[in-house]
Amino acid sequence: MPADSTASWAHLCFMSHVLRMIAEGEHQQQDFKTRIDDSRKIARTLVAFANADGGRLLIGVKDNGTVSGVRVDEELHMVEAAAEMYCRPVVAFQSQVWKADVRSVVEVVVEPSRQRPHRCEVEEGKWSAFLRLEDENIQVNAVLARCWDHRFRADRPAFEYDKNVGKLFKSWRNGKLLGFRQVSRTVRKPAHAVEDLLALLVGWGIVEMVLGDRNFMYGLADEEALVNLETRGPALFDLSVLPPSPKVRRLRPRGVRPVDPRALPPES
Repeated sequence: MPADSTASWAHLCFMSHVLRMIAEGEHQQQDFKTRIDDSRKIARTLVAFANADGGRLLIGVKDNGTVSGVRVDEELHMVEAAAEMYCRPVVAFQSQVWKADVRSVVEVVVEPSRQRPHRCEVEEGKWSAFLRLEDENIQVNAVLARCWDHRFRADRPAFEYDKNVGKLFKSWRNGKLLGFRQVSRTVRKPAHAVEDLLALLVGWGIVEMVLGDRNFMYGLADEEALVNLETRGPALFDLSVLPPSPKVRRLRPRGVRPVDPRALPPES
């Protein structure tokens, strides 16, 4: 095969691959950006991917899937600044440049991190953790941050069972989802103690976190694990061997944000 034919075939393969990625739309592990104007803002996406299941950022693609293209060097410089200057700890990433027709698309891949929680600077001197949930970056609350905190795992507070905690368990067994204030009123403990309690139960996989319209709620995730806690005690559970990212779900799943098929250029 002549050299120019080989180059043309390779170009079509690259183009086909990036179009297949774009056709998936924005979802749990994929986000689109037309271009990066602010490294601090893109740091949110990097830490959200690192704190969750990992993911890829396609730069040079509009929300509807239209390939706008970018200047590669400029975009990579902005991503590097975001990862190194505005993320704590630094978020590692890999990059790849794809061609869609004559336009360049930068793919930035972030793997799930064992250094959770990663935080980003949301404004001068203020750092927050984010989590990727479906097609959005969600700011993490104190309970989830404690689940990730290795110091909390190594020196966790004692689990104490009393009649008020029993009432809480009964509500969960009845299928209720409770907000933080409802949990606080039920167990009659100060806020920091409620955060510790919920972080233990979420970290042990007994309780799930559910994102409602405004706030996180908490419900029963594993009845068998709850029975084990009540009958065999907390010594059965070991946070150090559990996955570092508790699963979080939406009350009303949003699903994938689809692209407009008309926005995709033809593959050949």
